[in-house]
This record gives sequence, C-alpha cells and structure tokens, in this order.
Amino acid sequence: MEAIKGEQTVAELASKHGIHHTLIATWKKQAIEGMTATFSGKTETPKAVNDAELHAKIGQLVVERDFLVRASNR
Repeated sequence: MEAIKGEQTVAELASKHGIHHTLIATWKKQAIEGMTATFSGKTETPKAVNDAELHAKIGQLVVERDFLVRASNR
C-alpha cells in the first residue's frame, strides 16, 4: 500500500523494509492490475480442482512414500 500511495520512493521503501526494489515494483504492478480487474468485473475465477484428482494424487504420494520407507529400511 505504501508503494501505491507514493508517499515514499521505491528505493526508500526497499531500504525501510529490507527487500529489493524490483520486488516492490513488481508487487505494486500486480496490485494495480488486480484492482483494475476487480473493479472492471473481469476477474478470473480460479480453476476448480476436482476432488477425484486430489485423491488420486494423494494415493500416488502415499504409494511413493511407502516404497521409499521400505527401500530405506533395507
């Protein structure tokens, strides 16, 4: 918010918060683009994740973990 307000320069904000100035500039750009999309009504809804896909991935990870546990015990 400080970057958007413009009361301090990006360099001052970077020094104040101990982060790189390009990171602040990137966040500022993303925030402004996000606000523009929000108020224009053109927001994208996140893709719904299918529960079946999640369960399949969990199953795959459990099998891989169990295999690695057994292999490391040998």
